[in-house]
Amino acid sequence: MVPHPKDDEYLNAAIPKRIKMFESIQAEQKTQRLSLSPDPIKVTLPDGTVKDAAKWQTTPFDVAKEISKNLANNALIARVNGVLWDMARPLEQDCELRIYKFEDDEGRDTFWHSSAHILGQSLEMGYGCMLCIGPCTTRGEGFYYDGFYGDLGLNDDHCKQIEAGALKAAGEKQPFERIEVTRDQALEMFSDNEFKVEIINDLPADKTITVYRCGPLVDLCRGPHIPNTSFVKAIACLKASSAYWRGNKARAILQRVYGISYPDQKSLKEYLLKLEEAKKYDHRILKEYLLKLEEATKYILGVKQERFFRHESSPGSRFFLPHVARVYNKLMDFIRSQYRVRGYEEVISPNVFNMDLWVQSGHAANYKENMFILEIEKQEFGLKPMNCPGPCLVFKHRARGALSGLTRVRRFRQDDAHIFCRESQIKDEVREALKFIDYVYEIFGFTYDLKLSTRPENSLGETATWEKAESALKEALDEFGKPWQLNEGDGAFYGPKIDINVSDSLSRKFQCATLQLDFQLPNFFKLEYLAEDEAKIERPVVMIHRAILGSVERMFAILLMHYMGKWPFWLSPCQAIVCPVSKKSQAYAEKVKDEIYSKGFHVDADLTDRKIGKKVREAQLAQYNYILVVGEQEAETGQVSVRIRDKADLTTMSIEGLLERFSEDAKISFETFVKFPLKLP
Repeated sequence: MVPHPKDDEYLNAAIPKRIKMFESIQAEQKTQRLSLSPDPIKVTLPDGTVKDAAKWQTTPFDVAKEISKNLANNALIARVNGVLWDMARPLEQDCELRIYKFEDDEGRDTFWHSSAHILGQSLEMGYGCMLCIGPCTTRGEGFYYDGFYGDLGLNDDHCKQIEAGALKAAGEKQPFERIEVTRDQALEMFSDNEFKVEIINDLPADKTITVYRCGPLVDLCRGPHIPNTSFVKAIACLKASSAYWRGNKARAILQRVYGISYPDQKSLKEYLLKLEEAKKYDHRILKEYLLKLEEATKYILGVKQERFFRHESSPGSRFFLPHVARVYNKLMDFIRSQYRVRGYEEVISPNVFNMDLWVQSGHAANYKENMFILEIEKQEFGLKPMNCPGPCLVFKHRARGALSGLTRVRRFRQDDAHIFCRESQIKDEVREALKFIDYVYEIFGFTYDLKLSTRPENSLGETATWEKAESALKEALDEFGKPWQLNEGDGAFYGPKIDINVSDSLSRKFQCATLQLDFQLPNFFKLEYLAEDEAKIERPVVMIHRAILGSVERMFAILLMHYMGKWPFWLSPCQAIVCPVSKKSQAYAEKVKDEIYSKGFHVDADLTDRKIGKKVREAQLAQYNYILVVGEQEAETGQVSVRIRDKADLTTMSIEGLLERFSEDAKISFETFVKFPLKLP
């Protein structure tokens, strides 16, 4: 156990008061609920089955028990008329009910949110800290809890002790209980915690304030939560670090503790093993890898070789140096070639527009505070935060015929496209876009999952239009033939979308590709097209936002982790290196290099005076796909001794034969993965 101070005075004052208030309010609300009439209501399940229930009495857990014992034992959370709902919370009206387990995103997120409360209980009771916020993480892999500990700084040495407290809470099968409180009650309940008081004061006046309890922890929280702590069978404290209150460096310094949990020990062990693997290759902590690579390449190339760097002149940006630029250009060449095959047309739009355009598109209302604004001749201009309005102007600048084909426009860097189509064409266009995504991701070796996100509460437009669009997306997904999930209420305000999350070689998830329908921008810009008889102007036009790589910089980082630095030949920045055995064969080595380079391949030469064994080892460390050893014998015969990455055997080949092999390797990645006929424009 790591010695640490503990604020017992804070705990002795805060914990009993909160529990007493919670129990008092809970008793009042239970009495009030019992006085309400248990009128009969109808509960509709996802398969259309209708169950009879009693208002203010029947809970989602009661319904789950009727369906099956297995479901009741594994049910974590429910959705009632689109709202996430505790399993023990009584139903209040006729409703549509969906129940989630850990395998579902909603169940898993709730599981980790509840685990954050278990972690928070350990932190509060063990250290006497003031808890701040404790969500599941945005990457969907675990949770954290921020707390204020005064002068105490937590580190990884504290993790085992924190973990022990969390396991104790999980083993006690503490129920998660919910109450609603007034603003004054909340302020009184958490008066000892200045951070909770600030959160309460910032809540909208009409916001329903809820408080949850598990064991001694009483916490301000919107919920919902899993039934009780015993569902968490395995939990681990991953790391501890510093954070600022509300992300502001001028505010209090907090301690952030990260955790992960699962409903079984096996899953936790598998996750921790993958985490260790990820640490070896994560692009953010590749310092050791890069140092070794620099050590290898500074001898090979005669200069210190880096992949990328940052500079204070452009915060948050990366400067891509030659090797990364090679991968970047290869990715763009690949996608660009596919656009040509699939009938897309490339356009280039300006980077700066008058602010009137951003007002018209609606971006000014949502993004102006994050835009770079310029004043030119007493007018406001803005650097574009998104590409979308530019393609609308391209579409509008001349008449568009309904039978003349669809317009697709794109812009490098973000790898986004905008497809303009009629409502009747949504299904076909989305299906083809899904095939495109599948083609690219299979080449990269990614697996992925699909989610259809439907109309949110803040949506714009007519209900009938949304329903028609969602139906078209469902049909496109069904015809595409891969499994997909419904993500109710999580669409964009301007239209439904399909979210595509890729999984790399370590099963980590990233969102890169997206397909989003947009009814609003075409409406804002009054986009229209000629009808079949060309005598009638018709609307509406639908715009499909489509990205496959997404941010190319981010895709590079994901691929670097995915391939663990061992790039496939077609994408590799280090395709080949020529290593002369001695000075006598250096001239021939340079000739071989020049000949390979002239054919468009990335090739280097190690012309240092080191021994050949050292050269080969350094080249292997730098992950060259081919190491070409040349000595006097090879110079006389016009051949090279070829060593393939991760293989010890040497093969002697002619330069001509080697170039043929390179050409085959460079195109195999494109040709062997085609699983459907590509349509020529």
